[in-house]
Order: sequence, then C-alpha cells, then structure tokens
Amino acid sequence: MKRTPSDPPTPRRQARRPALARVLGIAVGVTVLLGLLVAWFAWPAKALEPRDLPIVVAGPAPAATALAQRLQTARPGAFAVTTVADAAAADQILRDRGAYAAFVLGSTGVSLHTASGASPTVAALLGQAAQQLGGGAAVTVVDVVPGAAADPRGAGFASGYLPLVLVSLIAGVLLAVAVPGRSGRLAGLGTFAVLAGLVGAAILHGLGLLGGGYLAAAASLALLSLAVSGTVAGLAALLGAPGIGLGVLVVFLFGNPISAVAAAPELLPQPWGAIGQWLPAGAGATLLRCAAFFGGAGLAAPLWTLLAWSTLGVVLVVVGRTSVAATSLAARARSHQPPTPVPA
Repeated sequence: MKRTPSDPPTPRRQARRPALARVLGIAVGVTVLLGLLVAWFAWPAKALEPRDLPIVVAGPAPAATALAQRLQTARPGAFAVTTVADAAAADQILRDRGAYAAFVLGSTGVSLHTASGASPTVAALLGQAAQQLGGGAAVTVVDVVPGAAADPRGAGFASGYLPLVLVSLIAGVLLAVAVPGRSGRLAGLGTFAVLAGLVGAAILHGLGLLGGGYLAAAASLALLSLAVSGTVAGLAALLGAPGIGLGVLVVFLFGNPISAVAAAPELLPQPWGAIGQWLPAGAGATLLRCAAFFGGAGLAAPLWTLLAWSTLGVVLVVVGRTSVAATSLAARARSHQPPTPVPA
C-alpha cells in the first residue's frame, strides 16, 4: 500500500531522525575539535621568534653598551641584554643558565658563545644574527655548553621526550580505569614512575641524546612520569571519567604545544611560553636539559613545578572516592534495571 503525504511517519522513520541528528552532531563536533587542535598545535611553531630572549654582550663598557643598544634597536623586544666585562663572565652566565648566548667583543671583532644544550634552535638563530653583525665576515662560534654530539639539532631529544609524556598519560588513565583502590593506584604510580625513569634514561643515553649522569636523567624522567600519570589518575579519582578528559586536556592537548621542547619558552608567543613552563611537559623538558647538559644549574623552578604536580596528583588519589570502573558499572546496572511498578 502506497503512503500518502498526509500519512503519519512510521516509528522506524521517527527513530532514524534522532540517529541522523546524533551522527551529524558527532561529525560536526569532532571536525570543530580537529580544527582547534590543528591550529593550537601549529600556531606556536609557526610563530617562533625571540621575545625577551636572555643574551649577554661581553667587552669594554662603551663598545658593549653600543652593541647592546644596536641589538635592541634592530629588533625591539626580541632580546633581554646583559653586559659584562669579558668572555669569562659571559661564559659563566651561560653555564648557570642565565642566558642562551653571548656576543663577545674582541680585538678581531665579534664572536658568538652559545649554550646549545639549552636550545639548539636558539643557538642556530643567534648564529645567523652574528653573521649579520659580522658584516659578511666569518664569525667564530664557541659552544660553551654543547648538547649531545649525536643530536646537534635537538630533534632526537624532542622526538624521544614527547612519547614519555604520552605513555605517562596512558599509564594514569589505565590506573584510573583498571585499579579501583587507593593503595593500588599509589603503588602503581610509584612503580611506573621509577621504571619509566630508568628505562627512558637508558634509551635516551643509549642513543646518545643526553649528556651528564644517567641517574640524574632517570630521576628527572621519573618525576615527570609521576607528575603526568599522577595528575590524570588523581583527577579521575576526584571527578570520575570527566577527570580523565580534563587530565588529557591539561597535560597533553593544552600543555604539549607550549612546552617548548624543541625550541625555547622565549621563542613562543607570550604569555604561552611562560605558561608552558608551569605545566608538566614544559617543566620536565627544562629539568631534563638542566640535569643532562648543565650539571643541575637552573633546575629549581622546573623541579618545584613537577613536585607540585606530583603532590597534587597523589593527594587527589588519596582523597578522591570515585572509581571510574565502579562508576561505569553502576551506570550500566542502572540502565538495565526494570522500571519500578506503580502500585494500583
């Protein structure tokens, strides 16, 4: 029998309409999310340039002051310049992580002293600036605090570091979902952090991507792993499944693009470069560089940042009462309960 336009819609057609709306809603929502993530991940890398980048000018006072003014005039806001008397004082500032490079005035002209262990990207960028200052003449470059010889551009460091953040995130999610008890989660967090630090440092050292001592690198990576996994597991314990989403958002989706692992915080648009250093991924990268290439110099700020995140995660695991697995089972059980009969 053929339906006329005046016939009411069948139950099957009525069921299809909400399903179609749900499909379209999911497609549109995920596409919007895709656009936001692509823009957020790509924008900081596209906008890399010096912003109050700490550098040193070393030499006799009149000449050093003149060069400092020349640098600041050529690129306003790009450099935060400190002047010192000689190359020895400049090199000490570089070793203490007080600056990324030094322009040293000598009898033969300008030379550039770098600390590529802090950021190979900055060292390369300032090398180009030094060539321009030399007026076409070759400028001597001295790497006072070099990075790993096997990784001169720092690409291996960044590529090997980011999976540690991602795996720590996954560990936090798995502990939140699969382990319902506080003591079990705490034991899992501690065990994972120690193993992740030991294995991660062994691999990065074995590939020649790190300098310094093995145990210092392992301790840095263990603290990073605890900060990331603990934060996710703690938020899950406090909020349930939404806490996992919040942890992924804060630790990885928001924090990773502004972590400056492959650059430097002062090259990112501000205040995002500074904010990235207060999140686990950014603080962990800085701490690892301090331990691997600078003998621990400059590690106070990233160390306290990771300790704060680790402590927050552990406290949330202890005080949180929500089990993601138990919540999901309870919701599933409620959805399958028969309706309560109404008394006659």
